[in-house]
Amino acid sequence: MSSPDPQSVPTLVLTVSDRSAAGTREDTSGARLVELLTKEGYAVNAPVVIPDGRDSVRDALRIAVRDGIRLVLSTGGTGIAPRDFTPEGTRDVVTRELDGVAEYLRRHGEQYTVLSYLSRGVVGVVDPGADAAPGAIGTLVINLPGSPKAMDQSMEVLAPLLPHLLAMVVGWDDH
Repeated sequence: MSSPDPQSVPTLVLTVSDRSAAGTREDTSGARLVELLTKEGYAVNAPVVIPDGRDSVRDALRIAVRDGIRLVLSTGGTGIAPRDFTPEGTRDVVTRELDGVAEYLRRHGEQYTVLSYLSRGVVGVVDPGADAAPGAIGTLVINLPGSPKAMDQSMEVLAPLLPHLLAMVVGWDDH
């Protein structure tokens, strides 16, 4: 299997936070995630910041897929606060969930805090639609909790998995 060059994978960091979207809180988790992805070789711009909510997440993901983004990592909105609907908005878009990866992230987080099990984050694939052009490729979506510390802990797990996941999802391996 050939691994994709991270520089060739259009990547987006999506920060889901009412306060960051309103400008009343700095987006430290999205900034940290961009830093970590860049260190791994991914070409990623500044985070896109959106308010909490199912609709805002769903719409942002649909735009990202339409615009050719192949890797989306979101931060925030995965807990149980009243406006935490990132998983629901993500499920509106993904066609196949990767439950094992989401559970692996939660289990890995347990070594830092038992609160990792409160994360309802989803990992999944947005497959090209039936009307997609031949050779169309998918998008990998990963929901992460909204703290800089969680970004460090999550990337410990994700960094070694991303090359294989992307090879499968975006078509570098027809396995």
